[in-house]
Amino acid sequence: MSIKSFLKVLTILINLALLNIFGQPISKAGTSAANFLEISPGAGAQGIGGAFVSIANDASALYWNASGIATIEQKEIIFVHTNWIAETSFDYAGLVLPLSDFGTLGFSFTSLSMDDMKVRTVDKPDGTGEFFSAGDIAVGVSYANKLTDRFSIGMTVKFIQQKIWHMTASAFALDIGTLFRTDLFGGMVIGASMSNFGTPMKLEGRDARYFIRVDETKTGSNDQIPTNIELDSWDLPLIFQIGVSTYLLNTDNYKIKAAADAVHPSNNYQSMNTGLEFSFKNFLFIRGGYQSLFLKDAEGGLSLGLGMNSRILFSDAMVNFDYAFRDFGRLESIHTFSVGIKF
Repeated sequence: MSIKSFLKVLTILINLALLNIFGQPISKAGTSAANFLEISPGAGAQGIGGAFVSIANDASALYWNASGIATIEQKEIIFVHTNWIAETSFDYAGLVLPLSDFGTLGFSFTSLSMDDMKVRTVDKPDGTGEFFSAGDIAVGVSYANKLTDRFSIGMTVKFIQQKIWHMTASAFALDIGTLFRTDLFGGMVIGASMSNFGTPMKLEGRDARYFIRVDETKTGSNDQIPTNIELDSWDLPLIFQIGVSTYLLNTDNYKIKAAADAVHPSNNYQSMNTGLEFSFKNFLFIRGGYQSLFLKDAEGGLSLGLGMNSRILFSDAMVNFDYAFRDFGRLESIHTFSVGIKF
């Protein structure tokens, strides 16, 4: 594929990313629950600017595009750790199990956690002696299969829970993805995914309970009538993505892969991710990209990454190490580490 041809496809994606932006004058940021579902795992995917929907070639595909695991021929496991914003930790684990002609099964676990914090009140600003914590988890089961040698489809069913002190909220959601390999431009791959289509979330627990006096004008009336605060429910961050990827250079020793994704979330403006990956003998990988192109009020966006593959001694298993740096502007930088094993 020539650079000129890829730029034509890139222009189409840019138009998709800009579609309706000027007709949406109000941002929907802050209008959804479980926003940790938008934190993407995989240092390899992050290094290429998050343009991974049409690549989806490792166990992190369980997040990006579940149909990608249909192309994985070996058992594969991945562990991801990210030092996230505001001193929180993001962790992800995925397992892919090929089942021969029966398709491919996958399992994933996502966690966003923080250290315990002091409980502070107006009367006791230095702390009451109690501590609280907050955390989010998602557990997913995925299945994918090749319908033809070019087209695959996959889906993930997941359970989501958010917790802060004595309050919890839960939901179920569905992810669906497809991959189509074409003969265009030297084998361009087109990917599409829909993520987090599910039930709304509503916090419930004893922290929403307090006691009132029904009638303040009545002397001696009971001031310990239990009352629950009724909280609103919030939708999950529904995300639609479509992307393309192809090789600009494809030889035995050197490869250059280009990718671009258009992103349409339900809780923000549309944007675009794009990146390049250079590989040497499937051993060394150097990546670069830019996330959230055209997104209003975006912070940072530059991504850089490095990866290495190595065979485990006295075994056919392969292990890969990936690192990614992402610039978040005033929110500083994010560092992601991944370890993957194919066996």
